[in-house]
Amino acid sequence: MNEPKQSSAASPSHDRPEWDRYSGVLRTFVMLNALLAFALEMAMLVFVAWWALELDLDGWWARLLVAAAAVGALVVLWGAFAAPKARIPLPLWGSLAVKAIAFGAGTAALWDLGLPAAAIAFAVVAVANTAVAAYVRRPR
Repeated sequence: MNEPKQSSAASPSHDRPEWDRYSGVLRTFVMLNALLAFALEMAMLVFVAWWALELDLDGWWARLLVAAAAVGALVVLWGAFAAPKARIPLPLWGSLAVKAIAFGAGTAALWDLGLPAAAIAFAVVAVANTAVAAYVRRPR
């Protein structure tokens, strides 16, 4: 027999997005911060792939293989430990460490591509976004 699904009001708060706990302008701010977080995560993957494709390796296939491996490793790392619904949830400090490694890889990729200003800007925005996300996700 199928059991009825629980309504969203009855589900635990960790299953709902963090903006459900807020209202008004603050809710909009938290939603926009979550959107920015997603954009930063995608940008990090693009920067690492771009860096790998610019490596001085023999053959395009070698650069493509390195790009796929680097991006794949970051996706697995993020999904396992840093995503809001991570397979292996870590305490806050562990999640922040994984995010520092991943965003650090994106920053290092930009720096190595010869874009130090973009690397610094990316790092600053990623740190600010992660700090806000950690604050709004804290237990109340």
